[in-house]
Amino acid sequence: MKIDITKYKTIVFDCDGVVLDSNVVKTEAYFRTAKNLGATDAEAQALVDYHVNLGGISRYHKFDYYIREILHQPVTDSAIQVLLDGFSKELEVGLMQCDLAKGLFDLRTATQNANWMILSGGDQQEIRTLFAKRKIDHMFDGGLFGSPDNKDEVLAREKSSANIQFPALFLGDSKYDFEAADRAGLDFIFLSDWTEVPDWQAFCQENKLTVLNNIAQLIS
Repeated sequence: MKIDITKYKTIVFDCDGVVLDSNVVKTEAYFRTAKNLGATDAEAQALVDYHVNLGGISRYHKFDYYIREILHQPVTDSAIQVLLDGFSKELEVGLMQCDLAKGLFDLRTATQNANWMILSGGDQQEIRTLFAKRKIDHMFDGGLFGSPDNKDEVLAREKSSANIQFPALFLGDSKYDFEAADRAGLDFIFLSDWTEVPDWQAFCQENKLTVLNNIAQLIS
């Protein structure tokens, strides 16, 4: 399928599994974080399963669920923060070393007039620091956004401020990416190479989504 990528005024990218091959890095970090804080293998795996099933959702929500529904403990700000801090430490090395999507720089050249944004379920400051260290932050002139705001909130805000101009495209690899894009009126392409959605083929077929393997296919 030939896609006219040059028609878009704004391109919104999910981070993990789209720009960075970091889905596995994050999945492993959830497991290790839980184990480091005394979880059983079953409890840690339950957190991982919830994370995979809700790709693109903020880690704040996932840890809230973990404490409330898996550990059956009261949710407090301090308990959430302990998990967040442990998770960030586990992630730091892996995110610096994981692969960057092939074709990203060529796509930037091909879409010079488009506004580029990152919209992640990951921590916003963590993403901004990571992209600066990896020297790719300058490519995303529309900004780098993440949690604690969710994707629906960010899309609504950036639309209202005219930072998102239409026609606009969202490149994602999760069900939530598509749902958020659809609610905000953005076109959507599902990138499958690094997705962790187990039934992605059926989901994409059911929702009649355009599917590509990766970013490089947008310009091939």
